[in-house]
Amino acid sequence: MTQLEFYGSGIPYHVMEELPGRLIVLEGTDGVGRSTQMTLLRNWLEDEGFAVSDTGLRRSALTQAGLDEAKRGHTLGRLTMSLFYAADFADRLENDIIPALKAGFYVLSDRYFYSVIARDVVRGGDPDWSRNVYGFALKPDVVFYLRADLDTLITRMANGRGFNYWESGMDMHLADNLYDSFCIYQARLISQFDRMANEFGFQVVDANRPVQDVFHDLTDQIRPLLKA
Repeated sequence: MTQLEFYGSGIPYHVMEELPGRLIVLEGTDGVGRSTQMTLLRNWLEDEGFAVSDTGLRRSALTQAGLDEAKRGHTLGRLTMSLFYAADFADRLENDIIPALKAGFYVLSDRYFYSVIARDVVRGGDPDWSRNVYGFALKPDVVFYLRADLDTLITRMANGRGFNYWESGMDMHLADNLYDSFCIYQARLISQFDRMANEFGFQVVDANRPVQDVFHDLTDQIRPLLKA
């Protein structure tokens, strides 16, 4: 059962008594393998007989179209984008995550609000302000931080979908090309996630390894939640 604990005052108008489901979060930088593990975990949990719901950044019906358009246009400032993501998270928490937990679902979240904080701080945002914005956030049952070294991320991106504007932090003008900007930006994100790992109690998982090794590590740590 997900504990009714929040990082701040919670959702003041949302009265909750119990949440029999479980909230499991996968965090980490771009290219670390979260999407692959989300699919494997969903299939595994469903095979074990559990109802599963999944969510992630920019999936709110209220904000998804606007966020996608804003990213295409590159026109909104850092603070506006940050609050846009906070609105996305708030809508998903209230209308997707909490109802699913009430119904007893295992909710898998491909990133939570921690990624938004990391991005904000790397772009010069105030760390305390960024954290206070998410005082309404429910504390997950477990957060897995999939951590891969920069060299691993570079190899996967180069051999996979390639480097794109946002994942390379090109809006920050760190370098004049995608590759160099990606290296600088992702290194800074890794540094932020490493700091948050202790602060928020992440379970750190070595994501430099093959997909199945990471998956078995995750399932080994999730099994106690199933038994409880």
